[in-house]
Amino acid sequence: MIVNNASDVREYAQRPDRALVRPRRTRLFHLAEVRWAAAATALFAVGGAAQLAGAPAWSWWGLYLACYAAGGWEPALAGVRALAERRLDVDLLMVAAALGAAAIGQVTDGALLIVIFATSGALESYATRRTEDSVRGLLDLAPQKATLIEAGGTERVVPTEDLEIGDVIVVRPGERVGADGRVIDGLSEVDQATITGEPLPVPKQAGDEVFAGTMNGTGSMRVQVERPAGETVVARIVAMVEEAGRTKAPTQLFIERVEQRYSVGMVAATLLLFAIPLAFGAPFQDTLLRAMTFMIVASPCAVVLATMPPLLSAIANAGRHGVLVKSAVAMERLGTATLVAFDKTGTLTEGTPRLAEVRLLPGGAAGQVAGDVTDEAGLLALAAAAENPSEHPLARAVVSAAREAGLALEPAGDFASVPGRGIRARVRGRLVEAGSPAFLLGDDEQARGIVTALEEDGQTAVVVRLDGRVAGVLGLDDRLRPGAAQAVGRIRTHTGSSPVLLTGDNQRAATRLADQVGITDVRAGLLPHQKVEAVRRLEGAGHKVVLVGDGVNDAPALAAAHTGVAMGRAGSDLALQTADTIIVRDELAALPAVIALSRRARRLVVANLAVAAAFISVLVAWDLFGDLPLPLGVAGHEGSTIVVALNGLRLLRGAAWRGPSAVRR
Repeated sequence: MIVNNASDVREYAQRPDRALVRPRRTRLFHLAEVRWAAAATALFAVGGAAQLAGAPAWSWWGLYLACYAAGGWEPALAGVRALAERRLDVDLLMVAAALGAAAIGQVTDGALLIVIFATSGALESYATRRTEDSVRGLLDLAPQKATLIEAGGTERVVPTEDLEIGDVIVVRPGERVGADGRVIDGLSEVDQATITGEPLPVPKQAGDEVFAGTMNGTGSMRVQVERPAGETVVARIVAMVEEAGRTKAPTQLFIERVEQRYSVGMVAATLLLFAIPLAFGAPFQDTLLRAMTFMIVASPCAVVLATMPPLLSAIANAGRHGVLVKSAVAMERLGTATLVAFDKTGTLTEGTPRLAEVRLLPGGAAGQVAGDVTDEAGLLALAAAAENPSEHPLARAVVSAAREAGLALEPAGDFASVPGRGIRARVRGRLVEAGSPAFLLGDDEQARGIVTALEEDGQTAVVVRLDGRVAGVLGLDDRLRPGAAQAVGRIRTHTGSSPVLLTGDNQRAATRLADQVGITDVRAGLLPHQKVEAVRRLEGAGHKVVLVGDGVNDAPALAAAHTGVAMGRAGSDLALQTADTIIVRDELAALPAVIALSRRARRLVVANLAVAAAFISVLVAWDLFGDLPLPLGVAGHEGSTIVVALNGLRLLRGAAWRGPSAVRR
């Protein structure tokens, strides 16, 4: 069983013979931020309904002020603490602007601003907590107990954290490996997709390395522990994800970085505009009114709305087309990408083997033993009938190919399976063997030539013998996702650079696939920490990297990259939580489309900022050098807010999603 996603974790946890504790998930309303944001939103909605219904002013004013309290107390408190550290928090300025709006009678506008910021903070808090849950849950993929072989050969079940270097454990069929170590006895196949991403189980024999948390096949092994529990590959994946989260650049929108300086300047200007005229004997009420008007017209409300509606509209549009972008920051970052790096298995490919070729041995042994097997279909029918009782992924691929070809599968008798070697069975009275070339080829040079050609083409070769003589070879590979080559080409157009392939698979298979999709930079055989190093080297060279992956082994690189994108259907639970963006339907064509959409959103943000700046400049100059009536100042300020908001909402239209045909940068 491959434990590579949430459903598999649940299924595995329900098995009584396994010690696995499922991580507790943070529920939405378990978070205080979410509850306060929901309360603020509800109070705003009820207040708005009361206002529209013509209820007494005191009733809807009271509801709006309660909205202020519910949604604003936390950012206000955080802002005060930031002030104590000599920092001006933008959220505190928003609360002040909302209170200023209420002070001059614009309580509805202020309450709406409070709701926007409270909701944004709640969603960010929820996403952060879910990611932390998944990181902790990754440790549960490794078993909590292992069978230790003591002196004298007796066995004792012990907690895996008590294992020491040099201890010997036994790993029986269907169990998870309890520690990183090396096989000292036994033969089996181990599914290590959670570590390397390889789609097929890997044969293991004496001298081979195994990893904690990987799934043993049908054989039994004795493993000598080489690393303590805290230093296993799984534990290091957790540490890398957490470290990448800490060291990644602060998740701020560009406008937030600008707002910090703008806000300080605006507050200083408001105080000066109030204090200086008073010092020269100006009337208090007129001075306060002018300062308040300045604060309203200069407040960054329009600037904030210049940024958020385009990005939120782009997020909504992407969601309708099967792409979940988790935040406005993630949407903005997609548009700044200069390089895309792909994982191979489950990302560019579907992650499951398929039969690609059937080669009947020409003449020689095949002619002598084939008998009624005169073509590829006959050889496939016999091989599939013999493989039918097996649960090996390659066997399932052979059986599926035979059924798709409409071939009848006859019953197989005397079935036997040898881990790492293959299977044998009797079909129609004939001995059929299928398995590894290393054990079934013998001295047949014709068959060896076919195997070499298939392996050089990046395929996995399965030798088929009939009655002890080689009759043919089956070639299997991983199916390329539809539209992968076109998606790579469009990504190259958008980013201006050719994508990179980062994979734990072998070099030959990786190079073959890269040639099919048009990728020239191939880095194969990478463990999780090596993928992180590759991403950091690319970013050190000046690139902003989008990493596209699906498995647990991709999670550290997803966290370390400028932006992480996970495949939704094939993605592991940890990858889905770590990534900034999820392609829900696993359609690669959606990736260049969402990058193009993000670039459009960024262009709209720039246009909106120009509009907002023009309005603010005119209104501020009017207030400073003329006599701007407060109602007109509020109208101008709200007018600019409406203009930029409506402009941003243009990205909700279906036409904004350029889809697979997008070629403009």
